[in-house]
Amino acid sequence: MKIHTITFILLIIGGLNWGLEVAGYGIGSYIPEGVATIIYLLVALSAIYEVFTHKSLCRNCSPQGGV
Repeated sequence: MKIHTITFILLIIGGLNWGLEVAGYGIGSYIPEGVATIIYLLVALSAIYEVFTHKSLCRNCSPQGGV
């Protein structure tokens, strides 16, 4: 499913950004505040989506083998 792939990529981007924030190099430091807010919102929505759908979509978590 395409949305699962997109949300997974956004979660990776969000996780890497958190790591960069520790060193002061997060995405929010380099782009306009409004754009950063939209990216943060998309990452948060991706996390919510994955929380509720991951088990049914993941090949490793689903007894049926996922999608």
